[in-house]
Amino acid sequence: MTTWEYTVSPLPPHNPKQILDFWGQQGWELVQVVTTPEGGYVAYMKKPKAE
Repeated sequence: MTTWEYTVSPLPPHNPKQILDFWGQQGWELVQVVTTPEGGYVAYMKKPKAE
């Protein structure tokens, strides 16, 4: 069974792709993007946990 670790990252409105590309290069998979109450965006990501 795969065990996951998670991270949450704010996404700046001027360049969210750069942030998502960075996390992707680190092995993180985007799970969901949600809107904050202030109108910004937050990305939820996961990757298999190192054993």
